[in-house]
Amino acid sequence: MTRNQWIGAGCGGAGCLGLIVVALAAGVMFWSYRRPPAVYNANSNSSRDSDHNSNTTSSEPAKSSSLSEDNRHKLFQAASTTQDNELMKKVNRKLGLLGADGTPDKTYAVFVKDHVVWIFRNTDWIAEYDTPEKARAYVDEHIKD
Repeated sequence: MTRNQWIGAGCGGAGCLGLIVVALAAGVMFWSYRRPPAVYNANSNSSRDSDHNSNTTSSEPAKSSSLSEDNRHKLFQAASTTQDNELMKKVNRKLGLLGADGTPDKTYAVFVKDHVVWIFRNTDWIAEYDTPEKARAYVDEHIKD
């Protein structure tokens, strides 16, 4: 083989590999968007679309009843962007993602899974609050104690 044939074969192989990677990524994204939403525990007193839980006990952290699902994800993303562990814990408590002992509860895993999908749909918002300073300002403005 001549030098040009080797170059052509290498570029063709790299292009083919790139197409395979793009096809796999598109398949994963399609699969994640097409999957039905996670089913919550039938014994819970709130549904995925509900913004309140009427039977909150004193041992449970109070969920933020005034935030839409989109705003919950924005607050979670902004807190994560600050890279401040204490602020992230405060936000997670506010969102009702931590148990009474301060550890992530079963809703945390579901929320984080949904958050990955949210990230792909909200790249413009994420780009707007891409620094720890902007993200902290967003959290300070939107979290109510």
